[in-house]
Amino acid sequence: QVQLVESGGGLVQAGGSLRLSCAASGRTASTYAMGWFCQPPGKEREFVAAISWSGGTTYYADSVKGRFTISRDNAKNTVFLQMNSLKPEDTAVYYCAVGPVVTAIAGGYDYWGQGTQVTVSS
Repeated sequence: QVQLVESGGGLVQAGGSLRLSCAASGRTASTYAMGWFCQPPGKEREFVAAISWSGGTTYYADSVKGRFTISRDNAKNTVFLQMNSLKPEDTAVYYCAVGPVVTAIAGGYDYWGQGTQVTVSS
């Protein structure tokens, strides 16, 4: 079992930045790929970014390329999502997840956090 706890969400104006964190505990998560997904109001969960266990491979949704950066610190079992140039359409609940491989498919992840709300005002 792996437990995931997200933090860092909040209310920010358009153009601003937030840094999300996801701390993993339980079975070591350092050998897992980790991903971020978001669920905008009234919509399905969407892929945002993912990173391999080594950090050497990253993968982004087209909508966030150049604005968001995913990184991880395996010594702290933590993954980060630096979100810059935020837009109102980035408003969503953001979830982190762990799984065996880097993928944009939600079904490819085995464990999920509870989510953290990000609200971007115009």
